[in-house]
Amino acid sequence: MTGWRDLLDPEFADVLERLPAVDFVNYEKFRADSDATSAARAAQVDTTGLMVEDREVVSEGARSRIRLYRPNEAGIRPALLHLHGGGFVSGSPDTSHARMTELAADLGVVVASVDYRRAPEHPYPAPLEDCATALRWLLEVADTLGVDRDRVAVHGVSAGGALAAALALKARGDLCFQFLSVPITDDRLATPSMRRFEDTPIWTRAVGQVSWRHYLGALTPGADDVPVLAAPGRADPDELLGLPPAYVAVMELDPLADEGLAYAAALSEAGVPVEVHRFPGAFHAAFSSAPGASVSRRYLAEETAVLARALRVHE
Repeated sequence: MTGWRDLLDPEFADVLERLPAVDFVNYEKFRADSDATSAARAAQVDTTGLMVEDREVVSEGARSRIRLYRPNEAGIRPALLHLHGGGFVSGSPDTSHARMTELAADLGVVVASVDYRRAPEHPYPAPLEDCATALRWLLEVADTLGVDRDRVAVHGVSAGGALAAALALKARGDLCFQFLSVPITDDRLATPSMRRFEDTPIWTRAVGQVSWRHYLGALTPGADDVPVLAAPGRADPDELLGLPPAYVAVMELDPLADEGLAYAAALSEAGVPVEVHRFPGAFHAAFSSAPGASVSRRYLAEETAVLARALRVHE
């Protein structure tokens, strides 16, 4: 069988040596190192033209933390609720600060990036509850922020994709769109791509096993009692009825590719409008590791265009 290195886009070859090994066993050190790197990068981002602030928000007695991005110009705007990646264990609004700055500025939208609690200290359902609290708050204060309640979408990457899919299931009519980028959706880790790609960059089945153990806490990954809101890939089509339209992006050389495709297929079977793009020659979240590569540029351009359409930014 052809190995993943034979299929790798040559533009990604140079970045492989610079990628950190993901270690969720020694998660405290990995998280600290990752957070420090992300914070240093975030400090270099130019946010001219935007008001950016970190907030603690409260809704129905529950608290959550967000980073809020607002264009300086007054007006009624769509909003994007962003859920960062990091395997449920690491990551923060700093992780995607540069990209959220770009999207807020380029699309002219309000972005709320959720600083949800992380596993294993805070397993399911705590991270999802934080995301739900942030969404409720955003809708409650929409008039104050100049947000059009009918144009609020969720956007999640990797573990954030799992949370975004779960939030769409939980919130139903409160969202107009769900953008699921390289989503983690299935704790059973049994797809062909999950078994095939054993040593790919960033994500492997072994990494996924630890990630799911941390996230599920007292629940056992792969057991029958894991709820759909924890692992949306378990949803039957009838549980997906009436969900907002979706876009699902997967990378060809990602162990998560097949579960992302399967979730998209289940959405489609349920009658949910869904667009899917499988990016060739790319590994998990390659667009973050090598944003200058041509495949990454295509992904980022498509992400912007899809969100512009979904949020009807030119209305």
